[in-house]
Amino acid sequence: MAGALLSKQAEAANFFMKRFLALPPKETPFITPTENFYIVQYSGPKKIDPADWSLQIAGKVQNPLRLTYDEILKRPSMEKMVTLQCIDNEVAGELISNAVWKGVSLKSLLEEARPLPSVEDVALHGADDYSDSITIDRALHYDVFLAYEMNGKPLTKEHGFPLRAVVPGLFGIKNVKWLTKINLVDENYIGYWQQKGWTDEGSIKVTSRIDAPGPYNTIKGSHTIRGLAFSGYNGIRQVELSFDGAKSWVPAVLEPTPSPYSWVFWKYDWKSPKPGSYQIYARAHDKLGRSQTDFAARAFPDGTSGLHSVIAFVE
Repeated sequence: MAGALLSKQAEAANFFMKRFLALPPKETPFITPTENFYIVQYSGPKKIDPADWSLQIAGKVQNPLRLTYDEILKRPSMEKMVTLQCIDNEVAGELISNAVWKGVSLKSLLEEARPLPSVEDVALHGADDYSDSITIDRALHYDVFLAYEMNGKPLTKEHGFPLRAVVPGLFGIKNVKWLTKINLVDENYIGYWQQKGWTDEGSIKVTSRIDAPGPYNTIKGSHTIRGLAFSGYNGIRQVELSFDGAKSWVPAVLEPTPSPYSWVFWKYDWKSPKPGSYQIYARAHDKLGRSQTDFAARAFPDGTSGLHSVIAFVE
């Protein structure tokens, strides 16, 4: 009698989840349209007239610079596909997007400004009074640049027009928008969020997400499970799935990606699964040997962590 009651309760619970909690699979384009690219900012977007704007490079330099928008556009350009992620993004959250950016190398500008040997940090200042910094070593890396285009068009107001920083591998807090000044300092610069206790390093963690099936979806027969993974600028080496509570893992197939700085799409052909309910876990590993941790952490102070999973029903 008790067994029959428990069976009916389980059947009712499954019906409720299938009927009321099920969400459709995510349809994620590899390049995020600009209008759909996530937006998180310290204050509202700034309307800047490029005719009145300039970028100042100052501080501990031998040759201070002040460049107009036209002068920036005339310099040798670089174009890279880079995924950006907010430090406040939840596990499998939506505050992550991928775009093709075009701009000017920060390294080339700093070398022209000729930093003094004592420089430790490069502080980035926006028109909204927001600021953050990266180390001089990171700033002089070839992959850091100041972008004025996004997906083939000038930056929108919301995404930092006329100029923003793009620093692959670091959370969005380090990718300062509406740049007006770059100040080189001989100390550890404490930015806006660092004053509130957030990380100064800002390195993105290895993460993965299951986009299909959606939570509490019902599957009939063979099914392709798909999702994405990201690790900053190290590249993803492998994505694995588990169907038995993270006890054993099977490899997924990575789709080709044109950029080491972008997310990677993956898929797994689940052939003829047996009927029942499953909790499917995903886990990623990058090319530096870092693995996605199962330790669940909140965003503060250095970003969320944990494994994403979805419940699926097979009929």
